[in-house]
Amino acid sequence: MAKPQKVLDLLIIGAGIAGLTAGIYAARMKLNTLILEDALIGGQIIDAYGIENYPGFHSIKGSHLIEKIEEQALHAGAKIDEFDMIIAVKLTDAEKTVETQSTIYKPKTVIIAAGMDRRKLPVVEEKHFRGRGIHYCELCDGHLYQGKTIAVVGGGNAAVDAANFLDKYAKKIYIIHRSAALTASISSQEKLKNNPKVEILFNTNILKASGELSLESILIEDLLTKEQRNLALDGIFVNIGVVPKTQLYKSDIELDAALHIKAGETCETNIKGVFAAGDIRTKLIRQLTTAAADGTVAALLAEKYITQKERGNQV
Repeated sequence: MAKPQKVLDLLIIGAGIAGLTAGIYAARMKLNTLILEDALIGGQIIDAYGIENYPGFHSIKGSHLIEKIEEQALHAGAKIDEFDMIIAVKLTDAEKTVETQSTIYKPKTVIIAAGMDRRKLPVVEEKHFRGRGIHYCELCDGHLYQGKTIAVVGGGNAAVDAANFLDKYAKKIYIIHRSAALTASISSQEKLKNNPKVEILFNTNILKASGELSLESILIEDLLTKEQRNLALDGIFVNIGVVPKTQLYKSDIELDAALHIKAGETCETNIKGVFAAGDIRTKLIRQLTTAAADGTVAALLAEKYITQKERGNQV
C-alpha cells in the first residue's frame, strides 16, 4: 500500500528547544506546520536535572521546561508527530521531500533542528553492556542504582550535572575524565567537589568493560603513568560529547569539517527554503537561549520565503 503524501507550508525536523520555538512562531504566522521527532520530545535537554540560565526561571528541570514550550507550540497551532523515524530526505531548491515510516511529506520549507546524539563509550564491549550497566540517560536509568557504586564519564556540564543528580541514588560516584581538569561551570564543580561520595579520576581512560550478565568492572589506565587497574562498578553513565545528527542531509546540504550544517546567523543553508537551527548548525555558542533564537530566526525567514515565492518574487 502506497504511503499517504502530505503537503505542508513548513516541516520542522526535531522537537528540541530550537524546533519547538520555530513551531511557536510558524504556527502563530498561520503556516501549516508539523514538527517531526524520531524520539522523545525535548532532545538532550529533557535529561537536564536543573537549568538555571534560561530566562524566566531561577531553576527548572529540563523536562518541565520542554513541557511548557511544547504546550505553547501546540496552543499556537503547530502539530507534533513523535516517534516517526525519517528514512529518506531529498532537498533541492525546487522541491523538498521527507519520507518517514508512515508518510511522505512535501513541504514548501524545511527547518532542520535535529540536534545531536551522545557519543558512545569507545570500548569494544559497549554494545554488549548498553542498558545493562552502560547508560546514556541518568534521568531514565539512575533509579536502578540505589545504593550502588557507579561512574560518570566526562568532565563537562552534562557529566557533572549527571553526577550531581545521581547523588540521590548512588553510594559512591567516580568521575572518570581523560583530561587534567573539569570544564563544567564553576557552580556545578563546587557542588560536586563538596560531595564526600565523589572521587574524581583525572587523566584516566577506560580500556575495557567486564561482567557476566551485567557490568561488574572496568579496566582503567592512568594516561600519565600508564598504570592499569580494575575498578569494580555497578554502572556507568556516559557524557563524553555529542555528534550532530546530519547523516540524512549530507547528500544535499553543505556540512563543515565537524559535520555541522553550514548556516550563519540567518540559519539559511545552501538550499533555498531550507534552514538549520540549534546545535546542528555551525555556530560558536551552543546554549538553550541560542537554540531558541535560531528557531525564531528560521521560522520568520521561512515565512518570508513562502510569502515571496507565492508573490512570484525571486528568492
